[in-house]
Amino acid sequence: MSITQQYLLDTYRAQRLGEPAPPAPDWQAVRELRDDARFRAVIAERPARGRVRQALGRWLRPGPRSAC
Repeated sequence: MSITQQYLLDTYRAQRLGEPAPPAPDWQAVRELRDDARFRAVIAERPARGRVRQALGRWLRPGPRSAC
């Protein structure tokens, strides 16, 4: 679940319970976390973008299997 989705869920829940809305996320901090994750991926010699999509692609479309 992304930060935005969690914020929207918390806001909806607070509204339903009659509580004050939670503070909005600090978007600068969110960007810094994303950039840090991309930097660490590059340092570890992994793709910096599209890692989840590539993993799902490998899982959903497995390569040819060897016949035994």
